[in-house]
Amino acid sequence: MSVRGADSLGGRAAVVGIGATEFSKDSGRSELTLAVEAVRAALDDAGLSPADVDGMVTFTMDTSPETTVAQAAGIGELSFFSRIHYGGGAACATVQQAALAVAAGVAEVVVCYRAFNERSGRRFGSGVQQREPSAEGAALGWSLPFGLLTPASWVAMTAQRYLYTYGLTPEAFGQVAVVDRRHAARNPAAYFHGKPITLADHAASRWIVEPLRLLDCCQETDGGQALVVTSVERARDLPHPPAVVVAAAQGAGRAQEQMTSYYRDELTGLPEMGVVARQLWRSSGLGPGDIEVGILYDHFTPYVLMQLEEFGFCKPGEAADFVAADALPLNTHGGQLGEAYLHGMNGIAEAVRQLRGTSVNQIPGAATTLVTAGTGVPTSGLVLGADG
Repeated sequence: MSVRGADSLGGRAAVVGIGATEFSKDSGRSELTLAVEAVRAALDDAGLSPADVDGMVTFTMDTSPETTVAQAAGIGELSFFSRIHYGGGAACATVQQAALAVAAGVAEVVVCYRAFNERSGRRFGSGVQQREPSAEGAALGWSLPFGLLTPASWVAMTAQRYLYTYGLTPEAFGQVAVVDRRHAARNPAAYFHGKPITLADHAASRWIVEPLRLLDCCQETDGGQALVVTSVERARDLPHPPAVVVAAAQGAGRAQEQMTSYYRDELTGLPEMGVVARQLWRSSGLGPGDIEVGILYDHFTPYVLMQLEEFGFCKPGEAADFVAADALPLNTHGGQLGEAYLHGMNGIAEAVRQLRGTSVNQIPGAATTLVTAGTGVPTSGLVLGADG
């Protein structure tokens, strides 16, 4: 993979299994238990057994290592295991790593997973509580003493600049919240099932850090999600239509930091996602007009707007109108605002459902989906497509 040329990964691997626990605010069980439940559910969905698995990929900031999950799930020898850094930015990269391993013959069946008690246990939204000295921590030292202590506060700086630059009001962000919650309201698995909102509800929700309101911020969720990746050839013999990895990419921009990249020339975009976008379009040969469903990482609503602009769906400053016009089916599971916050892994599962034709908010004939991972950090993305 190079930022200067197309790669040859597309069409060589597919997601063939998806599995999840319930999404809650208090799971009542360990993160390891959640991981194993999700992995077993994904293998059952794929029509495979633990004995078929020889590779595993997860995130850093995870209390359930690959080998521990493998042992607890009844998985035997592993020829490939990997962890990806930068929180939610790792989501799509787990599938990329799995696809690379499969394409290279390093592994035949790879499980990707994420599981945590992010509401009843460690809450990422609470921000920095204690940090060991590190180069990454030094970058935060330019922000923390001045009150920028939480993810919401870090995003608010960029969000405020976005509104100022394009002459917008916080209602622009509300367009994303309304769409996500509309889809979540029809999704029985979503925490906010049956609870749509209006722009007025968004405007009435309390401030978290101006210009972000409560309904601009994703949930904190207990739960687990797992995915199974194998070769396209093997996938064709399994129970469900494969979700083919058409393209996969990671991206970090110039002057990249974790959530506090304030020293770039501009603060109104997401350069790391721009790197991903260019690679996905270059390697797939596709463009915005070819995407039928967008599953865009929505930990905070402003970053959904900026992602649409980075991918070229609309011009800078025009994404709120784009969303309001329903120009692209967006986060049909309800997103992390409406379904659950599983660091984007549940979004990949929704893209697979759309390609299978089994989403509760199914887009008729959906054959090409775009999925993105966490923004504000080094990130990743996928184009998944129907086989053939």
